[in-house]
Amino acid sequence: MLVLRSILFNALFYLNLFLYLLAALPTLALPRRYLLMLARSWSRSNLWLLRNLCGVKAEFRGLQNIPSGGALIAAKHQSAWETFALLPYIRDPAFILKRELMWLPLFGWYLWKSRMIPVNRGARGPALAAMTERAHSEVAHGRQIIIFPEGTRRAPGAEPQYKFGVAHLYAETGVPCVPVALNSGLFWPRRSFRRFPGTVRVEFLPPIPPGLDKQAFADRLRAEIEAATARLVDEGLRERAREMGEARMQAEPRGRP
Repeated sequence: MLVLRSILFNALFYLNLFLYLLAALPTLALPRRYLLMLARSWSRSNLWLLRNLCGVKAEFRGLQNIPSGGALIAAKHQSAWETFALLPYIRDPAFILKRELMWLPLFGWYLWKSRMIPVNRGARGPALAAMTERAHSEVAHGRQIIIFPEGTRRAPGAEPQYKFGVAHLYAETGVPCVPVALNSGLFWPRRSFRRFPGTVRVEFLPPIPPGLDKQAFADRLRAEIEAATARLVDEGLRERAREMGEARMQAEPRGRP
């Protein structure tokens, strides 16, 4: 049943994406806010599909910690889930993402229209300078820069590998940074089509104020994200164990009275 539900979800997820890509075409000629409204609708529709087809719910904690003005949002990255699920909760998001995504037909056009921040991972120094310049411009307009400090998805429990870019942006932009912990990898694993029932929990932690030196900031960011993520993963594992135990009890044949 889990496999069938996962296959159905994935088919509808990509169909839903295609339909939204077509529906968004008129927004290319409209102010950027209309595209953002449609992107949030797409995000909510994905969460609805996950909840109703796969039993994957979502819980967001600490939303009051998200600043209304310019800020960095530094999120743990375990799954593709957080690349869309955070959209409804950030007032004016600007994702830092790999440059190749900007070249995709339709999808890339909308990334350009949304003023997302592409990074050429092979360029290193020049890429860091270009990213910083763009981030300066966007936070000056009150936007929240979403960055995944590890740069790629890491499975729950994997050794963290934080990159230098987030500390550099923190020092150069002079805005607060909100650490974000989550446990999405338990329910939407990377490199797997299966979607496991349970509750994805996301926690926006209190902002780290500007002014720390880079190393102190990097150490604090990593410690706070990893500690909160470990706690959320433990919650998810306990929930999964309870659900599996209940499922086994329901599957066992009942004795005759």
